[in-house]
Amino acid sequence: MSGNMILEDQKDKISSLLLGLAVGDALGVPVEFRPRGSFRVTDMQGYGTHNQPPGTWSDDTSLALCLADSLSRGFSPEDMARNFVRWRDEAAFTAHGAVFDIGISTAKAISRLKSGIAPEQAGCAGVNENGNGSLMRIAPLVFYLDGKPEAERFNITRAVSSITHAHPWSVAACFIYLKYLWEILNGHGKLGAYANLKANFREGSPYLGADVMDRFARILRADIRTLPESAIKSGGFVIDTLEAAFWCFLTTDTYQAAVLKAVNLGDDTDTTAAVTGALAGLAYGLEGIPTAWLKTLAGSKDIRRLAGAMANALPG
Repeated sequence: MSGNMILEDQKDKISSLLLGLAVGDALGVPVEFRPRGSFRVTDMQGYGTHNQPPGTWSDDTSLALCLADSLSRGFSPEDMARNFVRWRDEAAFTAHGAVFDIGISTAKAISRLKSGIAPEQAGCAGVNENGNGSLMRIAPLVFYLDGKPEAERFNITRAVSSITHAHPWSVAACFIYLKYLWEILNGHGKLGAYANLKANFREGSPYLGADVMDRFARILRADIRTLPESAIKSGGFVIDTLEAAFWCFLTTDTYQAAVLKAVNLGDDTDTTAAVTGALAGLAYGLEGIPTAWLKTLAGSKDIRRLAGAMANALPG
């Protein structure tokens, strides 16, 4: 494969992941916080919870784009932090020039960043501060991690998560999620990738520790696919979000089915669908995302341009 073809392939994969994340997010925005069973989403719609037009994505996509944009200039937590502040204060990387949703821990961390606290010290680290705010934005990092040894991948993941969420559970959720994305990126189908993920952690992990690993037993030791919907939670707790995303992705066969299943779990609909959508976007490719949804999505051309800039910056 020529250099140009490799670059185009990388751009397509980054676009698939970012657009997959953004479309899932936008599907969930109108019904965020609504309880399971009180609605049924079957297509892109608008207004509802945040009174936004169809195709509008939220903080999940904005912060993922902040990360992707920063990676287009290399790896710098300080640069990522500046993007996060720009997003909150200037509405950079937003769908329509306004910030309409922000998590509590993320807001605290960004305030610390703005006050001059270093990124590695800004993130919330309490046991009750394990929202899904770093997991929802971490997916673009998989492309930067590709080709690096596992110890380095963990250290980088911890640094990026800890800008807003520094507790070991949040870091571990990001590490496991990125490992699964990495397996898919490297050509393994979703079931083979899941088997490889579990095999990788079968003997434990020198990075996570046994007590942290225990928190992820339903993914890593059991088979998340076998659980009924009633056993899957879809609130803002980071481990619940990771489990829900794996369950939605692994129990469906198309991008559309995966993200709709995520949205219809209710509660934190946009984040569950965004985390699911990045997985499904990478696995099924751009052609797997419904064309009508991509046409409705706000800023889709800008997202594709950002994917190109990130692809150009990656080693290869």
